[in-house]
This record gives sequence, C-alpha cells and structure tokens, in this order.
Amino acid sequence: MKVFSKEQIYAGDKLTAERQNISSTDLMERAGTQIFNWMHMRMQGAQVPIHVFCGIGNNGGDGLVLARHLITHGYNVNTYVINCSDKRSKDFLINYDRIKNVTKKWPILLSCAEDFPEINPEDIIVDAVFGIGLNRPVDEWVKKLFMHFRSTKAFTLAIDIPSGLFADQPVVDEDAVVWAGFTLSFASPKLVFFLPETAKYTVQWEILDIGLDPEFFHTTQTDVELIGKHEILPNYIPREKFSHKGQFGHSLIIGGSFGKIGAVTLASRAALSAGAGLVSVYIPKCGYIPLQASFPEAIVISDADEEKITNIKFEIEPNVVGFGVGVGTDVKTISAFETFLKTNKSPLVIDADGINILSKKKGLLKLLPEATILTPHPKELERLIGAWKNDFDKLKKVKAFSKKYKLIIIIKGANSITVSDDKLYINTTGNPGLSTAGSGDVLTGIITGLISQQYHPLTAAIFGVYLHGKSADIAVEDFGYQSLIACHVIDYLGEAYLDLFKQPEQPPQQNPEEKNEQ
Repeated sequence: MKVFSKEQIYAGDKLTAERQNISSTDLMERAGTQIFNWMHMRMQGAQVPIHVFCGIGNNGGDGLVLARHLITHGYNVNTYVINCSDKRSKDFLINYDRIKNVTKKWPILLSCAEDFPEINPEDIIVDAVFGIGLNRPVDEWVKKLFMHFRSTKAFTLAIDIPSGLFADQPVVDEDAVVWAGFTLSFASPKLVFFLPETAKYTVQWEILDIGLDPEFFHTTQTDVELIGKHEILPNYIPREKFSHKGQFGHSLIIGGSFGKIGAVTLASRAALSAGAGLVSVYIPKCGYIPLQASFPEAIVISDADEEKITNIKFEIEPNVVGFGVGVGTDVKTISAFETFLKTNKSPLVIDADGINILSKKKGLLKLLPEATILTPHPKELERLIGAWKNDFDKLKKVKAFSKKYKLIIIIKGANSITVSDDKLYINTTGNPGLSTAGSGDVLTGIITGLISQQYHPLTAAIFGVYLHGKSADIAVEDFGYQSLIACHVIDYLGEAYLDLFKQPEQPPQQNPEEKNEQ
C-alpha cells in the first residue's frame, strides 16, 4: 500500500475534482458522508452523545458534513467550531450554512478555555479540528481543549489525522496533540502512524475510500510503502516438482564466540527453515559439538581458535553470507572480518557485533558489496549513524547512510522499516513477543536463507521482516507475548509461508429456504 505525502494528497484531491468534474465542496461532501456511513454502521442509531469539534479549514468542513448527516439521521449531536482564526476555507463556510439549514441547534463557537463543554466518559468525541495541513504550533487555549478531551476519557475519533499531529514533522508538545482511540484516514495511512514517537497518538486507524481518481493511485510513486500480505505475495518464488536442494542456494552463517553459540545456531536454523538448500556454519572450535548436536542439518566449519573467530577460511562457495551474530568484537575477530571483506564476492547480511565492528572501523563500510543488508537494533543503529533528535531526523540520517554506501538498512521496531536509498518499506506484522533474546538472530537467518534462494536483497529484506513478524503473530496465539521465544519464530515459519495463500474467512451464508422460514 502506498503511503502518500500531504502534498500528494492535495494533488490527488485537485486531480480528482478536475477529472470527475466535481467541485472541492462535492469532494468534501463525499468525505464527510463516508465518515458518517462508517459511524452509522457501527452505532445503528444509538443515542450516545456525540461531540463534533470542527476547525475552520477543510478538516472542519468534513466535520460539519458529518455532523449534518448525524443530525438528519436522529443522532444526539453537539457541534462546535474552534474559532481560532479569522480565516475560514470556502468549503467550510458552505457547510456551515448547510448545517444551519437542518437544525435549530447551531454549532457552538468556542474561543477560550471557559467555553469548554462538559463531556462524560460514555460520550464520543469527533476530532475534526486540524488536518494534514497544520504547519504551526496550536494556540494555548486549543492545547487546553485537547487536554480536556483526554481528561474526559471519552472515546475520541480523529478525522484523517489526530489534530496537532504534523504529517511530516516531530511533535514538540504532546499535550498539544489529540490522543485518538481511532483515526479514519483519507486515501492512505500517514507515516506518523508508524513511528515510535508519534504512533501513540492513534490506537487504531482505518483507510476511508473517498473516491479519489484511480489513475492517481496507480501512477503516483511514493517514497513510503506499507507492506502486508498483498504486497509480499507477488514476490514469492514457487518451487517446481522436480527441484532439488542445489537450486535453493548455499547459505553460510559466520558467527559465535564462547558462550554465544546459541545465536549462530538460531540464525543457521532460521536460514534453513526459510528455504535455503544448504546451510554451512563457521564458528570457533568451542561450538563444534554443541552445533552438530543441536542442528544436525548444518555443515559445520570451525576456526582454529577455541573461543573466537580469528581467521575466516573455507573452501565452499556460498551464495550468501550472514555475519555477526554472537561473534564478539575481539581485535583478532575484527582483523579476520576485514581480511574476509577484501576477498568476499558473496552478498552479505550483517547483524549484531558485525554492525558494532563496522561502527568501530567505519572504513570497512567501503568494502561491503552493494545492497548489503544491515539489521541493527536501536543502539547498534545509533553507534553506526550517530544520535538523532527525533524519528524524522533518524529517517533522514538512515536514508543518507543508505545512499552513501549503497546499503539496505532495517530499522528494527514495532513497525520495522526497511530503508533503501530514499525509499521506506514499513512492515505490518509482528508483536511485543518478539522483544526477546535471539529474535534478531532469527531475522538475520531468515533474510540470509531468502537471498540464498535468489531473492533480490531488497526483496529478501522486506519479505524476511514480514515472515519473521507473521511467524511471531501465529506463534503468539499459542504462547502469549511473555512466553514467546526465538525458537518458536523458527518453528512457525512454515505456517507463515502457508498463510500467504490463505483466503480471508467469509461469513457463513444463510440458506434461502431457512431465510424464508424465518
């Protein structure tokens, strides 16, 4: 799913009006009606007090359309206009007149904290104050109004984006933002719904189709994509009946040190479970027996050193190399890694201490093959690119880093983001159960195993993050968040693959004869 910028949404609105020969007022009517339909389907005429707060721009106009339809359908509605400026949009004014024609209960003008209405926890607040065009701090009294919303504990529905939340800037004052229980977003979700610092301002979101021009959706290229099953499935490479293991590549996992052989075991198991034809593992000598015993499918190659990797030498020709899990940052290991990079010709996936080594010796970054994948957690990322001021600054720094070294970076988190050049791919799978030791090692193995099967590194990164999260989503049904461990993610990878081809369950169809009997 494409995630459009606010500039693209404005362009889409304009293009739609031109191509469909409708006015901006007609488009606003369409948007407000869709919001009403969404609420009406769920409320079915319930007489819960609904408080619709409208700004004086187009977002407020959407709110006025909604309020008008709620009123004409008999709902218990209170409408307010946030009188925060002398500038009113044309479409707002048109709909302000329209609502006055259907009710004697005209919108109440609010202009200071003393005017705030009483709202009970059982009521519903609709936030239609500011839209995506907000580009300045909100007035102090409007901030107090938003704090009033939150203090009432009433369910809050935001229109398009929670008011006070910028579409493309960080939040400076969290009290100056509406905290929404649900957001109905036009055309596409907003990037801020997925960033750690701003995701908290809407608990859930849903896209409303307001009939924007189809060609606009198909031809407009975005810098951000939301990745779900429908985006993943076209990239899946099926297997032929007479295929054999040699067709699915040879993955090599290099890692481990004394006390950290578990990390490389997890990564190598994940690579094979993700579909690699063969998996070899290069480890220090202390891990030879444990790995052979716990993972008999692996080919084990050991370093001469008992406790760490000191000299990476092997005779195989791997299709991909995963490096770094549990490897440590001993000076001899760093030296061995540098020597390896100078002769390596295989695609690379680098995680954990591999990233920490690159942070210590940034000159090694120039030795990485193009499209090498790095999978840092937040602290590893900070060591690599430096501290950031906010999430937008972080994305800017990661994009610049990716572009400079021609690398693919996975920013791990609740919505992991894969970054390639200027493009962001936001993952939609996964849950808090992945906050456990070893889950990152499993992700490294999955991505390595996908590249082994001839998936392009970028596709492998996006697909791997999706499978990793989906496997955890399926496993958590059996284990819960607290008891989910990294091994479970590997064990449920098969079900994650199978889920790609499952059709959504349809509600049971009623027999026509039974219906007639009723």
